[in-house]
Amino acid sequence: MAEEFEEKRRYFRVSDTINLLHRVVNEQQVNQRSHVSQDVLSACSLSAALEALNQEAAAMAPRLERRDPEMFEYLKLLDSKINLIAQSFSPPQGEFTDHDKREVSLSAAGVAFTNAEALPVGTLLELRMVLTSCLAVIVAYGRVAQCKDISADNPEQPFAVCVEYVNMKEEDRELLIKHVVKKQMQQLRGKNA
Repeated sequence: MAEEFEEKRRYFRVSDTINLLHRVVNEQQVNQRSHVSQDVLSACSLSAALEALNQEAAAMAPRLERRDPEMFEYLKLLDSKINLIAQSFSPPQGEFTDHDKREVSLSAAGVAFTNAEALPVGTLLELRMVLTSCLAVIVAYGRVAQCKDISADNPEQPFAVCVEYVNMKEEDRELLIKHVVKKQMQQLRGKNA
């Protein structure tokens, strides 16, 4: 048990806003391996994918604006053009919506998020997460390790749920690590700006 705790502690943890869906699954489903889909539009609408990219770009915007104001203005115009084109299409109804955005605490060992319903400790979940840094959807399986009542602080989402990943492929864990490290670097740059 101590080794498992040490293993989890070696991963960085970062606060992030991601699209996250979860559903309760059984032991047989958890035996499937985690997987990553680079075909984001099969999992979410075009507007949700563009919004994820906008979040990523917003983190870089202040530095770029200071470094090269004209280039920054040009890129804003291109972004506006892309958004107009996207609006002209009738986006297919994807799995993710704007309501699936959540503030999470994310690491390569697990994820913590708030939820409207309590999830008993030990409950097995399928987690679908859009990672903005690589614009991929990762599907992972996890076990609820903790569920706390936080209704005094958050009446809309009164439960804080901590989930540990199970049966995750190492390459998927590496993708999560890269995402977490990139987010951590962006947050450090933001503090120093």
